[in-house]
Amino acid sequence: MRYNEISHNSHPHHKLKFGNTQVPFKCDGCKEVGIGSNYKCTTCDYDLHTHCALPSPTLSHSFYTKCSFQFLPRPPGTVAHYCNACEKAVTGFVYHCNACGFDLHPCCAKLPMVLDDGEVKLYLYQKVSAPCLRCSRKGRSWSYRSTCKKYNLHVACVKEMLVENWHELYSNSGRSGGGGGDSSTTRRLGTRVPSLKGTLETHHHQKSSKGKVKKGCEMAGLAVQFVISAVLGDPTTLIAGVVGTLMSK
Repeated sequence: MRYNEISHNSHPHHKLKFGNTQVPFKCDGCKEVGIGSNYKCTTCDYDLHTHCALPSPTLSHSFYTKCSFQFLPRPPGTVAHYCNACEKAVTGFVYHCNACGFDLHPCCAKLPMVLDDGEVKLYLYQKVSAPCLRCSRKGRSWSYRSTCKKYNLHVACVKEMLVENWHELYSNSGRSGGGGGDSSTTRRLGTRVPSLKGTLETHHHQKSSKGKVKKGCEMAGLAVQFVISAVLGDPTTLIAGVVGTLMSK
């Protein structure tokens, strides 16, 4: 269920309002990147993913059938914790299984098992034997793989692409209330979206004619857009205006 305005114990002084932004933000709950739908305090520039603002107290996951995950404001204990989905450090909100010691970022825990827009369908796997389009490695983190099995992207690699390309924008626009999504910032984002074009063209040149290379890159570009949307916490958001330049350069 979605609410237009909520109170949250992580930010008790002001209410958080629901909104949408095409400008990336850093979630003040899980400390991970976000875009699209969120809950925001405009007074303090405090942002939460929808998954972090309205978490499930407990959840189960089909990859870990013997685990029961509990939502916590921070990982327990003093040792470092890492997300079992993306292998990134857990420094804020987390789903933790006390019995197994497994951890999942809220957005990773809620990743859809299938991404489908009617043309491209991607399935989430715990491990995939095929190489990732970005890092060319196989088993690393959870991955999305296309039905045709040609396109495979690690969840970890998608996060790395976003952080590497948008780090400067976080530091420059995040402090000035970038969550509002002014047009100039959005245009700059469009030029800094991570590009896989060279990688994908090389991949397809090895097996295909020139015409098939272009089509293959277009399909892989769509796959990347879907995965980015899901990893950022909003698999249904329309971020084509930002991510649409992915394959155009």
